Amino acid sequence: MASRISELVIDAADPDRLAAFWSEVLGYVEFHREEDGSIHIGPPGVGFGGPQPTLVLSPSGDPRPRKLRLHIDVSPTDRDQDAELERLLALGARPADVGQTGSESWHVLADPEGNEFCLLRTRVRPA
Repeated sequence: MASRISELVIDAADPDRLAAFWSEVLGYVEFHREEDGSIHIGPPGVGFGGPQPTLVLSPSGDPRPRKLRLHIDVSPTDRDQDAELERLLALGARPADVGQTGSESWHVLADPEGNEFCLLRTRVRPA
């Protein structure tokens, strides 16, 4: 028997803003709110425990001290990388410099709160 990642928890200064951003990026919907302001998002009609991990955007006032030790990679599902890059930038992502050389096959971006993530070139099937 093994484990699998069921949810990722992201500290957020503005959980509503990040939930809206990541819901648009991933095609997720909000399915739960905690009393502490945490927002749970995941694939429509599935919620927690499905084949894809859910995201929990948890309110936090703690400043981010340095580069994150974990980041999310996303892959386009219905368009090429260039078209997906345009879409993500229109949603509020911005280019991020983490020391890449420029010859990488991926783009390093930051979400509206500065959390780095990568847009990979390889297209994957929708879940």
